[in-house]
Amino acid sequence: MREGAKQPLVGIVANPVSARNIRRVIANANSLQLADRVNIVLRLLSSLAACGIERVSMMPDREGLKVMLMRHLARKQSPNAQLATVEFLDMPVTARVDDTFRAARMMREAGATALIVLGGDGTHRAVVRECGDVPLAGLSTGTNNAYPEMREATISGLATGLYASGRVDARHALASNKRLDIEIRGRHGEVRRDIALVDAVISHEHFIGAHALWKIDTLAAVYVSYADPQAIGMSAIAGLLEPLGRAEAGGLAVELAAPGKGEFDLHAPIAPGLIEPVPIASWTRLADGVPHRVRQRQGIVALDGERELAFGPDDEVIVPLRENAFRSIDVAACMRHAAASGLMCQLTRMTR
Repeated sequence: MREGAKQPLVGIVANPVSARNIRRVIANANSLQLADRVNIVLRLLSSLAACGIERVSMMPDREGLKVMLMRHLARKQSPNAQLATVEFLDMPVTARVDDTFRAARMMREAGATALIVLGGDGTHRAVVRECGDVPLAGLSTGTNNAYPEMREATISGLATGLYASGRVDARHALASNKRLDIEIRGRHGEVRRDIALVDAVISHEHFIGAHALWKIDTLAAVYVSYADPQAIGMSAIAGLLEPLGRAEAGGLAVELAAPGKGEFDLHAPIAPGLIEPVPIASWTRLADGVPHRVRQRQGIVALDGERELAFGPDDEVIVPLRENAFRSIDVAACMRHAAASGLMCQLTRMTR
């Protein structure tokens, strides 16, 4: 960082209740305990401090994460232990997704250089809705983790710190990401909009009810921005039909059939430990910016695994794919550049 330059700010949005929805019950998956989340944050603070990042802003909560983290930070640290200083946002806490929207917006307005997100697909989607051009680094702590990759927090923290401190520039540190833009156009011209980072699923159901989505016989179509055959969740359906990378152009639209009426059944891992037969009718590619009209006339749109929007027979649902929609920290590319440039050899001298 240049002499006299403003100290960079990194934001951390840690969802204290991700990985606790009903899919965890039906699929017999483990829940990430609060102490584990605190330990992840502590590892991030250590890595950020090693890169010279002194300021970290965090989202408060009412589940105990803030209290437990502050207790750990108040303990006497060893002389060699260095942790970035944490300041919690001054904001109301509702224990709803609105907290994530507000925190991401406040961090963006405060001039954060990067955001680190602890959560699943839903948490990352909420951050992307409000973070604007601020890049994010994702850590998987949710039930369905198709968007955030499984990485050790120490390395994600180093990559974020190297970028935020200016040691690795955007050309080497950042990646562009696709997303799905959902539009519901009403009879009288009103339009509702939302986004999905990985998948938008159309359900025959008429009521949102429990947000988590897992019953295959209620589904009509699956739209994805990319399709990874190693993914967990509804995007795995597309990934096992026609794999499509994050950096590849376009997306995929999959039409489902009633049980026993499809061209074939595809067995897909729609939740941890839950592999279900999915009746496939057809599928087609989505092109950047080209709107795709949903065939289903009434139902629910689930975004990244969560039921969010209801639509009726007088509504038209449009799903365009948008490329270069937001930026993220490319942890692997960032660390490769750091190694090739000898940045980790210089790091000790630069942070003393």
